Formats: sequence, structure tokens, C-alpha cells
Amino acid sequence: MRSKLVPIGNSRGIRIPKALLEEAELTDEVEMRVVDGELRISPVEPATGATLFQLSEGALSDWNRPEEDEAWAHLQ
Repeated sequence: MRSKLVPIGNSRGIRIPKALLEEAELTDEVEMRVVDGELRISPVEPATGATLFQLSEGALSDWNRPEEDEAWAHLQ
């Protein structure tokens, strides 16, 4: 299927037919990347509670540093 690029400010956009949106399961937010010269658009996977917890747990794994505790104490 062909589509024309339309000007949107300094960028360009495309109109994606409803049938393609439904088939690709695209909603309000998409991930775009270029692979081997092709623009690939894919749905964004919603973050689950487990994913958010894993990210938080990893971010806090190095918290036990004395300089951070001292800096935090000065803020309180």
C-alpha cells in the first residue's frame, strides 16, 4: 500500500489506514526505528507492575553508599 508524506510543521507525517492500524495493533503510542534503511513502527508494550518493580529494585541496588546517606541526611 502506498501513502504520501504530508507536511506537519518542519516534519512530515503519513496517514495509516484503520485496517493497518488494527492489524499491527497500533494505538496512541508507537516505537519507531530504522533497520537496514527501513522505517519500522511497532506498538509500545505497556509497562506492567512487575516491570516497574524490577526497574525500581535495580535502581536502588547500589543505594548503600555512605556519601549518598550523608547527602540525604542534609536534605532532611
